[in-house]
Amino acid sequence: MPELWDVLDKHGNKTGRLHERGKPLAPGDYMLIVHVWKHNGRGQWLIDKRAPRGYGHMDGKWETTGGCAIAGDDSLTAALRETKEELGITLDPGKGTFYKRIPYENFFVDVWVFEHDCPIGDIVFQESETTAARWAAADEIRVMMAAGDFLVEGRQGPFYPYFDEMVAWVERK
Repeated sequence: MPELWDVLDKHGNKTGRLHERGKPLAPGDYMLIVHVWKHNGRGQWLIDKRAPRGYGHMDGKWETTGGCAIAGDDSLTAALRETKEELGITLDPGKGTFYKRIPYENFFVDVWVFEHDCPIGDIVFQESETTAARWAAADEIRVMMAAGDFLVEGRQGPFYPYFDEMVAWVERK
């Protein structure tokens, strides 16, 4: 059965129409993607390594959990589902904060930040999505970005243009 997404309008509202994954979106239609950052309160972020899936420059890069909202998902539900699917961990919705929405050409990215701590041994990788995980300080992630080991560019531009601002925001909390 194909994966279906809710079609959003230019304001991010559901239109009542569905879209099948893999087909191009019509002009003026949008979809929702989530980025899910997990921090442990000790200045570390849980990052994961992408499995090779034929996406070229994205394969094998470190990243944060993310993915498409499927039909019926709201932003939080998508964040919790993607994290469970990709890392096998259950996040506490009460420890999550919606950080911001970033509009792109035909999709929105909702960025979530969760307080979460777990041993790496508790993570169960989804074979087609992730191959490794680790805790890393923001400075380590910046070094990985500069070295090309961390995902920085997508098809439509910078992948995490908000990273430094988000880290500063979490450190002020």
